[in-house]
Amino acid sequence: MVNLKKIKDEFLLKLNEKLNLSEINLIKTELFGKNGLVSSEFKKIGTIPEQERKKFASDLNIVKDELQELINSKINEIEISEINEKLKKEKIDVTLPERSFVQGKIHPVSQTIDEISSIFSEIGFNVEEGPDVENEYNNFTALNTPDNHPARDMHDTFYLDKNKEKLLRTHTSPVQIRTMKKDKPPFKIIAPGRTYRSDSDQTHSPMFHQVEGLHIDKDINMSHLKGCLNYFIKEFFEVDKIKMRFRPSHFPFTEPSAEVDIGYEIKDGKIVIGEGDKWLEILGCGMVHPNVLKNVKVNPEKYQGYAFGIGIDRLAMLKYGINDLRSFFECDYRWLNHFGFDPLDVPTNYRGLSR
Repeated sequence: MVNLKKIKDEFLLKLNEKLNLSEINLIKTELFGKNGLVSSEFKKIGTIPEQERKKFASDLNIVKDELQELINSKINEIEISEINEKLKKEKIDVTLPERSFVQGKIHPVSQTIDEISSIFSEIGFNVEEGPDVENEYNNFTALNTPDNHPARDMHDTFYLDKNKEKLLRTHTSPVQIRTMKKDKPPFKIIAPGRTYRSDSDQTHSPMFHQVEGLHIDKDINMSHLKGCLNYFIKEFFEVDKIKMRFRPSHFPFTEPSAEVDIGYEIKDGKIVIGEGDKWLEILGCGMVHPNVLKNVKVNPEKYQGYAFGIGIDRLAMLKYGINDLRSFFECDYRWLNHFGFDPLDVPTNYRGLSR
């Protein structure tokens, strides 16, 4: 029978030497592997006389536990030492300047929203926001939209319940309803944000961005609307002159209503905004319908105002030469790297929005 004390002393001596991880694992196998010294001794317990068996098994377990504890301790010690050594080599001094970095880009839609907000803030408009999930009243009824209006149909609107009481807003106009409900006139706001309609092709997306404008005060008329839009379009496209025309149209929430076209021409295959013999539809607008004012408890005999809605994605496409609306939402870093903006290039009117 193998002397357990001899096994213990021999391997304690080995384990107290300077060993690497593979050497310790080799010792572990030599002791506790399938045919290891300690494992073999356990297999012999059944052959030992009964009167000696209990003491032998107890001594063997003591030797096994002591050797296993020492092995595990040595392995843990080596692993911690390796980690500390690795950390020393990979240590970064955060006080040192950067060697290299990749700077992210601002998405053209975000940049365009900032540009629009900057322009309108110069002439006294405040920025208001509202939820993407709206109720039917704010999105349609309060805006004088009849029950049988095509805009309420399922093929245009994303309803969120069977009763058609909750929906994804189809325009940012509900923000003007929320603003007029909570405050008193005068109102002078813009409301940029996401909107949703069931439509998808090269120039339409199920989710897109729109900015709503609203100005309510005493003695407001169409000339104020025209002056506001003329200022905005010149500032946004950074041109000195702009050809603009109003075409009669119809929206439930404005009366009279108009579509606004701007002049442009093609030079070297690119659209040049400003002068030209071609016309491009840019936005819809009109004088706020008296019924809308009544729905938010504003006296239409005392207050009047105008509203307009502009597609932000469309403006970004025109200004920055982007041909396909779908590319805005494809999360292609190469596209963003090309069309994106420096994060520190915050739009301001005094030094030019995009220069």
